[in-house]
Amino acid sequence: QQYAYPPETILSHTFYERKSEEFFRFYRDKLLRLDAQPNAAHKKFAELEQAGKLRAVITQNIDGLHQKAGSKRVYELHGSVLRNYCEACGKFYDAEYMLRSDGVPRCSCGGRIKPDVVLYEEGLDSDTVSGAVRAIAEADMLIVGGTSLVVHPAAGLVGYLRAGVPLVLINRDETPYDGYANLVLHRSLGEVFSQL
Repeated sequence: QQYAYPPETILSHTFYERKSEEFFRFYRDKLLRLDAQPNAAHKKFAELEQAGKLRAVITQNIDGLHQKAGSKRVYELHGSVLRNYCEACGKFYDAEYMLRSDGVPRCSCGGRIKPDVVLYEEGLDSDTVSGAVRAIAEADMLIVGGTSLVVHPAAGLVGYLRAGVPLVLINRDETPYDGYANLVLHRSLGEVFSQL
């Protein structure tokens, strides 16, 4: 651990405001993994969407890998490291700019550039949540994978699934919703989808 604070503290809005330099050091070191590639699950979701069998992907991940794999309708509950905006003028900056910047990244106008990610202590985007709720409420099957289903409000979205609609859970460990699911696979999401 090369940081004086735990990740949960560093990724809070308070820390971002008070210790911006340290926040951005962590952000660049740990969150800007621009060489990451989609895995079998990302690719299969994109393939299912293109075939008209998948309506939407709802993700807590901030890496943009669903879109990189080809998914079009993605609700990014916690935002994306691929989008960064000046807090003063709103100008957009890509992830490569952030990675190359030093210290606290500044806009050409002088404003601080903030990643479009939801930090601890910040609320989720209401339009994104509404879209995710609508997608779940209209689903004829819900596949939930790679999440413990304990982080709220995202974990509570399962509650919008209509009664009688099949629920499939794929996660290495047990979740609080295992007893409600029609099918539970305690395996990694990538492993399961690489076999389909």
